[in-house]
Amino acid sequence: MSLIHSLISRSLGLPLKSVENTVELLEGGATIPFISRYRKEATGGLDEVQVGHIKAQYEQYRELEKRKEFILKTISEQEKLTTELSEKINNCWDSAVLEDLYLPFKPKRQTRAEIARKNGLEPLAKWLMTQQHGSVEAKAGQYINEQVPDAATALKGARDIIAEQVNEDANARQLIRNIFSCDALITSKVVKGKEQEGEKYADYFDFSTPLARCPSHRILAIRRGEAEGFLRVAISPDDEKCLERLIPRYVKKDVPAAGQVEEAVTDAYKRLLKPSIETEFANLSKEKADVAAIAVFAENLRQLLLSPPLGQQRILAIDPGFRTGCKLVCLNEQGDLLHNETIYPHPPQNEFTKAASKVVKLVSTYRIDAIAIGNGTASRETERFISNLRYEKEVKVFVVSESGASVYSASKTAREEFPEYDVTVRGAVSIGRRLSDPLAELVKIDPKSIGVGQYQHDVDQTKLKHSLDQTVESCVNLVGVNLNTASRHLLTYVSGLGESLAQNIVTWRAENGPFRSRKELKNVPRLGAKAFEQCAGFLRITDAENPLDNSAVHPESYPIVEKMARNLHCSVKELIRNKPLIATIDINNYMTEEAGIETLTDILKELEKPGRDPRSSVQVLEFDPNIRTLHDLKEGMKVPGIVTNITNFGCFVDIGIKENGLVHISELADRFVTDPTEVVSLHQHVEVTVLSIDTERKRIALSLKK
Repeated sequence: MSLIHSLISRSLGLPLKSVENTVELLEGGATIPFISRYRKEATGGLDEVQVGHIKAQYEQYRELEKRKEFILKTISEQEKLTTELSEKINNCWDSAVLEDLYLPFKPKRQTRAEIARKNGLEPLAKWLMTQQHGSVEAKAGQYINEQVPDAATALKGARDIIAEQVNEDANARQLIRNIFSCDALITSKVVKGKEQEGEKYADYFDFSTPLARCPSHRILAIRRGEAEGFLRVAISPDDEKCLERLIPRYVKKDVPAAGQVEEAVTDAYKRLLKPSIETEFANLSKEKADVAAIAVFAENLRQLLLSPPLGQQRILAIDPGFRTGCKLVCLNEQGDLLHNETIYPHPPQNEFTKAASKVVKLVSTYRIDAIAIGNGTASRETERFISNLRYEKEVKVFVVSESGASVYSASKTAREEFPEYDVTVRGAVSIGRRLSDPLAELVKIDPKSIGVGQYQHDVDQTKLKHSLDQTVESCVNLVGVNLNTASRHLLTYVSGLGESLAQNIVTWRAENGPFRSRKELKNVPRLGAKAFEQCAGFLRITDAENPLDNSAVHPESYPIVEKMARNLHCSVKELIRNKPLIATIDINNYMTEEAGIETLTDILKELEKPGRDPRSSVQVLEFDPNIRTLHDLKEGMKVPGIVTNITNFGCFVDIGIKENGLVHISELADRFVTDPTEVVSLHQHVEVTVLSIDTERKRIALSLKK
């Protein structure tokens, strides 16, 4: 096991001791948020990303170990396991090389070489490989039998055996693999007759680029075009170069037998080796593209989940529409539904006056503080209508992303929450709650449906789900969760809980009333000591008897804080938020084996601002009132907008019309940019310049350059 720790340490450039301790904590059931937040002394202060990388690599190496055990057992059962081969397998930590070592012993279907062996041609193949002087035809004539009618057939069978041996030679495979790695081109051609139907893939109808430099989004686009039947895709190196390097490995002499060996090696490359390595690189490039796309999706999701919350205010939420009207819901500070109805201020009904009167009355009756408008159909028109009304007090108007709201409104979760209301009301409620607390509402929706990804349906779905779940877990635990108001869905992502314990907490809360202390968590069925250790620090209880229960200070550290308060002759409550008093604390007096400098520093920060929310405050964006459709745009215009999605090739910006504009990566800044997230973030307010408008394809090119 220590070898795996060393491999991870070298690979990630992290101290060996940090890796060993992190793996030990993971094996003991600790979660990534818990380890990175409360075990800094053990890990050397590793953050969530580093702990996550250690976990991923550890799991990969463990799987590789299991594969090695299987391979050793299989070869041993064939009685072909030598000491040298055993050492090679045990010392191998590259999955591709491991499979090369296993290939000659892998159970095979009926290959051409296998048939030739059954026909007694293996000795002929061995003779050819020795490349002795003598007549090839005469030697082959010695192997004619009922299955082998002539010398030509015998030689063909012998070449098949040699070709398979070349294909199964680990060194030969690595040679071709290295050439593929450096020189392979990925090419795509349109399938004949599919030009019109596959027009959206026109950029790839005659495309070729070095595989090593092909961006992930292009690989995913090409593979999607291939899957849909519009493109033919190939990955290939320079065949002549491969053969020039491969043939001399086997052809040693200038004799007739050498010609047969060269022919067999050429056949091995074209028929076996090249297709096999091409498949390997196709899978590898797709895997890398998946990783890049999933990373973009995860980062977008993180930014979306950590969007600024408006907080506990009364909200009027609107799901806008034309023919079907605008669905209105009034929510209280906790997000509970107080009232709902529909207005028709737009065509074809045009009940403008009636709708205006209703909205003003609802704002007054339900003491509304803010209005949230979904950004779908009729959003801009509804925003203008709402903003032009006069209210008794100041009411801020926000446009909220409604991506995924329809998925939520039709879900089992929404039906359980609002069984007596239809999908339109549930969707409007979701829009309002997203303004109040985006994180608490968005955890109810499958992250893939939120609409902030790139090729999310083309990537490995298992890896995507794992990454997104980990991102949600990270965000939930970063912000912290109110134990007495959190939904089951939000609690599910708290460190150490999961669906079952989250439901048990909600059930206990319903039967016994709100939690008065973190200790009461231990009364929840099946919530044992380990789960309590993992979750307690991330759960908050407002107005708890112990003020530390509403902070990120872990219960295991309460004695430290209590000792600090005693030494300062004050209560814990008097110590909290008292910066001058906290500044007098010398943390060196409180250091223990478990609580070192980093843990104690975190405790003091938390005492200064207990339960602080890492999210920023929400801001109102005003679009240009003169721009309502694509036709209002002109090249060179500068317009305000909001970033709605980020990809590897740039970002999309909502400028207040139906069509979002694209800021290509080359237009993000007055410098070279490799990663768009270095320059922009989701929901960032920006001023963009209109570069071009393609009215036919409804595409807008924008720039962020000064």
